[in-house]
Amino acid sequence: MDVNKVDMYLMANARYFLPQHINYLRESLLKLDDSRWIMLNTADIHDPGNVLLVSIFGGKLGIDRFMIGDVGLGVAKLLTCGGFLIWWLVDLFLIQDATRERNMEKIQRFL
Repeated sequence: MDVNKVDMYLMANARYFLPQHINYLRESLLKLDDSRWIMLNTADIHDPGNVLLVSIFGGKLGIDRFMIGDVGLGVAKLLTCGGFLIWWLVDLFLIQDATRERNMEKIQRFL
């Protein structure tokens, strides 16, 4: 893939990934075929800031975990009312990194 496309993609989407994933992502995108560019741009990645807001207001019901694709954990949080609010409080600190990890997993399907 073209270096300019890769740099533009990373500048626009770097906040959606963990810092240690950026170099791997750059190298993988440079090796990627141009036919996958459209699929890569349409990948459903979530903004960690938005997921944090959802976690603050709906995390007690597990909505944040459902949103990033952790259905099992979402059901568990829903049934325990956010793990008796302890799990909800812990998730306020961990949900952004979990979102970035899930985003990387989604992008790796295209690489």
